[in-house]
This record gives sequence, C-alpha cells and structure tokens, in this order.
Amino acid sequence: MASSDGEDRDAEQNRAEIIEQLERILKSREFQAPDRGRRFLRHIVEEAIGGRSEWLTAYNIAQAVFGRGPDFDAQSDPVVRIEAGRIRRALERYYLVSGSGDPVHITIPKGHYAPHFERRAGVGESANGPAARSGETSATAQPRRGERKLSYRDLLVPVGVPAIFAVLAMLALIRPLEEYLTPAPSRPAATEDQAGGARIVVEPLATLGAPSGGAEIARGLNDQIISQLTKLDGVVVLTPAGSSPAATTGSAVFALQGNVTFEDDALHVQLRLIRRADGRVIWAKRFDHDTTGKTAFDLQDAIGTRVVKEISAISEIRDASRPR
Repeated sequence: MASSDGEDRDAEQNRAEIIEQLERILKSREFQAPDRGRRFLRHIVEEAIGGRSEWLTAYNIAQAVFGRGPDFDAQSDPVVRIEAGRIRRALERYYLVSGSGDPVHITIPKGHYAPHFERRAGVGESANGPAARSGETSATAQPRRGERKLSYRDLLVPVGVPAIFAVLAMLALIRPLEEYLTPAPSRPAATEDQAGGARIVVEPLATLGAPSGGAEIARGLNDQIISQLTKLDGVVVLTPAGSSPAATTGSAVFALQGNVTFEDDALHVQLRLIRRADGRVIWAKRFDHDTTGKTAFDLQDAIGTRVVKEISAISEIRDASRPR
C-alpha cells in the first residue's frame, strides 16, 4: 500500500511539473502563437495528463477548441492539422531560443495530437528524480535516523587540500610561481561584429487580398521561416518585439521583410533582405505556389525551406556568419 501511495504522489508531482512547464511556455515571449493556438496546446496537455490521450482526435479537438459542430470533417477543414503544425514549430523555436534548460520538454510528435513529455535529467533534479522513483520507498529515499549525510566538506578536507598543495608544488618547478599569481592583462571585450555572426530580424509578413484564414497562413509561414533560420550555423534569429536596440544595430544585422498575396488558386510571397546599417536591399525574390490540393502546412513548409536555402547562399550572410 505504501508503494502505491508513493506512485500516486510521484504521478501527481509529475503532473504538477508538466502544468508548471505549460504555464512557463505560454507566458514566454519566445512562444509565438495566436490565442487559439495557445488554447489548443493547453487543451491537449491537460487531456493527456488527465489520462485522456485517446480522445485527442481531430474531430474532438475541433469541437472543444475551435467551436466546430458535429458535422466537422477533417478532410475538408484542416484547421486542427494546421494548428498542430504551427504549435509544433512554435515549441521547436521556444526550446531552441530560450527553453533549452527547462526541466520538462513538451513536444507534439508528427502525425499525432497527443503531446509527449520528456523530463530532462540534470535540470532541477537528477535522473533519479520523481519520474524515475516510482518504486522507491521512504526508507531508501530518506537517510536513516541518526545518520549524517556526507557533505562536500567531508570530501574536500582530506582530499582537496593535499591536492592543492601538490599542484602548487608542480607549478613552482615548471615556472616561477609569481607568473601564475600575476593577473593577466585585461583585454577589451570583442564586439558582436568582431566575434562574428549574422543577426536576422524577421518582421511579420503583411497580407494582401487575404481570404478567410489568410492571415493565419502568413503567421504560420513567418513561424516556419524563423524555425528554419535558427538551424543555420552562425545566424542569430531575432523578432522585432523581443529584441533590444543594441541587438538590432551593427553592420551584421539584417531585416527580413515581405508580404503574402492570395490570388485564386495561387499564393505569392514577396521577400527582401535589408542591411540595417545602410538600408541596402541585398536580396529580394518572389515565390509563387499553386495552392490546388495543398494544405496550408504543406505550403508553409515548402516556401520556408526554399526561403532559408536562398538566404543561406547570400554572400553577405555567409561572410557575417564565419567565425573571426
């Protein structure tokens, strides 16, 4: 019975950690998702930790989150699939930009709507934390009464002090000791431009002639471009809202601007890359795609991949990205 109670406590603690991580993500400026996308993420996480993962189908999510009726058809209305793709990319970006050290990683596996939770060992607790202690009893989890836990001082005094003297003696034989005690001359800190690295500020894409849902497609494309750009070596991706003035100035800072135009069964994306130091347009291109038989997610993925491939080949970006 004690073991069952311990498992229940550990399960409850795991659920609390997942909810805490969910709130951390939703409050972060780096998690770029619209309100309905945030409702989608909260819904699938709460359903999953409540043991209702099997209910996370497109039909059920469409009714619970997006207000669709009982006649909802996922084939003709891909709203759930599109939102899942957008949130999947938003989570990817969050953990790349600011959440890499978070104790719990929440992902949405492709082809599924039920989220996956991974507790990172060494963050907050060791791998033997609550998620791995379901069978541990209170006798093994706590020190026995009357015993004193071994502290770092217990190890440092008998081992560390003689080791320090031994190292100092070796250094004195190799080189005069005062050379090691003399502080090294201070060097001016390298600026971001000297250290190398291109910084690209991705501005929101404007929408022209947008049909119903067009603005969301543009936002999804914006997120996809950000996600793809973060994979380029030597490139730092910024957004206008979350960037300081110091981070968006310098000779290696570029702004990606553009618009999305909807025309019958065609989607046109016009983009330009501007060097902020002098306002010079160093690259501009139009991407045309036929939307017949394609989902918004397919279009965002295809265009995002082409855009990043083009940008990675620009000589100014390559030069600024090289370490100096």
